[in-house]
Amino acid sequence: MLDYLRQLWDAPGCAAALVLCGAGSERALARVSALRSRVLTWHQVGWLDPSQVPQTLTLFHPVWAEADPEDLARADEQMARGNCRTWATITSHVYAARERGSVRRVDRELIEKACARLGPCP
Repeated sequence: MLDYLRQLWDAPGCAAALVLCGAGSERALARVSALRSRVLTWHQVGWLDPSQVPQTLTLFHPVWAEADPEDLARADEQMARGNCRTWATITSHVYAARERGSVRRVDRELIEKACARLGPCP
């Protein structure tokens, strides 16, 4: 798979950018020198501070624009704990519920339903 990505990168006229996220992605790239040499920059994204959650989420996805910051802080404290990947999953569940037309307003109840779909909290 990684070799295929290298071939795409080297294709004439390719103007692609690839973002790999997740624990271990940097190690996978480091093992393939042909890919490692094509990395422009490395970024490590840490945990969100609780005070950053409301603003970051509104920038991340418009579904959070009208959500109550207190509801977001509560969900972060109970479930996400500043983890961007967890917030992406919660966002997906909230967005899907809104798209199904069952709810329009992002309130505490909808956020709690989305969080419940995450399964047991570790």
